[in-house]
Formats: sequence, C-alpha cells, structure tokens
Amino acid sequence: MVNLKEDERLDYLLAEELRIIQSPSVFSFSLDAVLLAKFVYVPIQKGNLIDLCSGNGVIPLFLSTRTKGHITGVEIQERLFDMAQRSIDYNGLKERLHMICGDINNMPKEMGHGKFDIVTCNPPYFITPSSEEINLNEHLAIARHEILCTLDDAIRVSSQLVRTGGKVAFVHRPDRLIDIITYMRQYRLEPKRVQFVHPKNGKDANMILVEATKDGNTGLKILPPLVVYNEDNEYTPEIREILYGNK
Repeated sequence: MVNLKEDERLDYLLAEELRIIQSPSVFSFSLDAVLLAKFVYVPIQKGNLIDLCSGNGVIPLFLSTRTKGHITGVEIQERLFDMAQRSIDYNGLKERLHMICGDINNMPKEMGHGKFDIVTCNPPYFITPSSEEINLNEHLAIARHEILCTLDDAIRVSSQLVRTGGKVAFVHRPDRLIDIITYMRQYRLEPKRVQFVHPKNGKDANMILVEATKDGNTGLKILPPLVVYNEDNEYTPEIREILYGNK
C-alpha cells in the first residue's frame, strides 16, 4: 500500500516493473528524464551513483533497473522529495536508493569530493525570467527555471562530486550547448558523447544529451540523432524501445 496525497497518482514506470508517484500540479516526469537515464553509461554490477535535481525520483528509479550499484537522489523541494521517498519505499528499493532533501550546492561538503562514479542531472532549463513571466505554481517554476540552481551550479557541483575518470551526464536544451561545454571544461569535465533529440525528421533538435569524463582526454563522439515522432505523430521504433522495451 502507498499513501497518496491530494491529486497524486501511482503510475507504472513505462517498461519497468516499477511504480512512481506523480502529480499534475507538482511534478510528473517527461521524456527528457527517460532519455537521460537510458543514455548515461552505468556500471552494471556495482558503483556509486548520484542524481542531482531528482524531482520525484524518476531517474534514480530508472537507473535502478540498469545497475546493482547504490544510487542517491538530491531534491531541494520537500514535496517532491517526499514523493520520491514514498515511491522508493513502495518499490522495495530502500537498500540501494537513498534520497536527500537539500541544495545541490551543499552536497560536495556534505558527501565529500570525488565520491561518485556517475553523476546525472536534469537541471532547470530556463534562465529565471521576470516575476511577471514566471510560473505561478512554485513547484513547476523551481523545476523549470534557474531560481535555486543555475547551470553553472549544476556542472560545478557535478565535477566536485565525481571521481577522476567518472562520468557526468546532462540533458538540456540545444541552445545551451555552448554554455554546457564551456562550464564542463572550466570544471575539468571533458565532453565525450553528445546526442541530439529531434521532435520529427526535418525539425530542429529540442533536446540534447551530453556525457563527460572527469579529467578525460579530448575526443568527442556525436551519436546518431534520436527522432521522437514519425509523420503519423506516433513514437518512432527507437523511442518506443527506449520507453517500452520490446513490448
């Protein structure tokens, strides 16, 4: 049993035999989180992973199906942290998944430098607009805009947390690619893999996946693009497999 609050619901985690607590007024995961969780390299048997800006814990839950390692999620909003905690408890994953409610900027001091093999982050995408433009829903505004966490913060903290040779992976918007690469190199993260995600063939990319290695050698791979929808507005075979496996 799980205790659901207000407008929460218990959803299946796509192809996985897991459930996740979601809320349309607080937080529901989207395709970017799924793609990041499938894109990042993870050690299968063991390892120490951390996900920053975790929301309702969707990326740690997805990663738990790809690795037997220990996964920590960090989320600053108490309501989202609570949703993630209850989802982890419901799925019986407390031994491997652990959530922290706190500011990512405090994590290097609290958890130590170079303690993680893998860092993932789906940060707020948008620079904070004027108060007139920002979403009136506080939960959604914090998740979408750099109110409590900037891109610089997220990349700097990721570099501090990951060990030398470890991997850091981000999902973001293509128009921030130059910023991402600039900050990564500033903080000793060498971009190694990039993949663009396009809504349809012939349309500009609207998402980008970037993976870097701490103190890695130069050498960047541009992976084949991912296209989300075909001309009939249905998921392409590649996206269907990512979302639902071979079902």
